[in-house]
Amino acid sequence: MRDEDVLAAVRALAPTLRDRAAATEEQRRIPGETVAELADAGFFRLLRPTAYDGLAADPAVHHAAVQEIARACGSTGWAAAVLAVHPWHVALFDPRAQEDVWGTDPAALICSSYAPTGTVTAVDGGFRLSGRWHFSSGCDHADWALLGGLVTDAEGSPVDLRTFLVPRAAFAVDPVWDTVGLRGTGSNDVVVRDAFVPAHRSLGYRPVNALDCPGHSLNSEPLYRLPYAALFTTTISTAMVGIAEGAYEEHLAAARGRPGARAADDPFAQVRIARAASEIDAARLQLARNMGELYATVVRGERPTADQRARTRRDQALATERAVTAVDLLVEGAGGGVMGPHGGVVQRAWRDLRTGRGQAANDLERALGLYGRHALGVEVNDSMV
Repeated sequence: MRDEDVLAAVRALAPTLRDRAAATEEQRRIPGETVAELADAGFFRLLRPTAYDGLAADPAVHHAAVQEIARACGSTGWAAAVLAVHPWHVALFDPRAQEDVWGTDPAALICSSYAPTGTVTAVDGGFRLSGRWHFSSGCDHADWALLGGLVTDAEGSPVDLRTFLVPRAAFAVDPVWDTVGLRGTGSNDVVVRDAFVPAHRSLGYRPVNALDCPGHSLNSEPLYRLPYAALFTTTISTAMVGIAEGAYEEHLAAARGRPGARAADDPFAQVRIARAASEIDAARLQLARNMGELYATVVRGERPTADQRARTRRDQALATERAVTAVDLLVEGAGGGVMGPHGGVVQRAWRDLRTGRGQAANDLERALGLYGRHALGVEVNDSMV
């Protein structure tokens, strides 16, 4: 299977995902058949290493596929994007951890909850984990979980922030996700009770940020030399821009078909449409430019620069704001019916984007502050850059 084959299969699947969007919301999780169809399309192979039947694709292909899915169904686009990006992170782990995950099942899916909300205790040979981790999109379908945790010293002071790979047998899913937007993402809680995690299934943020990880000894493809924050946050923003695109297309179709062609005679409606289109274009073009430049850099065997990393984070956060702004403009011009019980695609996109805006990767002020400090020559040491 080639990259273009995956994109073609995802595009062919999009109408089915669109038809299934309302049911996905009702179920509050991605339907099992959707996950199976995306797997058959090769979507979850895009960022998986070639050592385990993956494609190690150009991230532009991954993001193009995410955009197609999110245009059809926001919840599916968000959750599938998150599930599909995790193989990239696992590819940075010790090769023994990769064998644990994919050795017997190369198609294993991985969810995550990176905020260090649980308890980590260092023990001989590894760590013991307990606690509850929130907002793990797609976790109902996951075979493994990537969970964040703080390692402390004997006095209880934090000394390291790490990610731990936990198998499905060691965690439970608590179905607490019941929100206004992104209802179908199944972003439930993951609960762990005193699970042992061997040391090789743990990876600190320091080597990840330094682009020097144990998994590089096995996976030499340029893809795995990209900065963690750039790939992950851009994936989230790409899903949000895809949601906005789907709403824009639906709004135009409805406006053109509305009796009396009111929008065609309303200059203010036309201005809103133009501004929404420009916001979406600006978001999409900046995301593509930044990831394209980063990938070209690592393909040449060079390290991404601090300027590239800071700019990517800046534009990623702004892309989420632009997506929200675009759909706000569409709602303003759609009439009161869009907020009724049968508001349809545009209302769903409005709810999804407002919910997604609260994700940590989309903290606009933090991202812009990081960029401003970098621009002023202040050293930036942050895991989200």
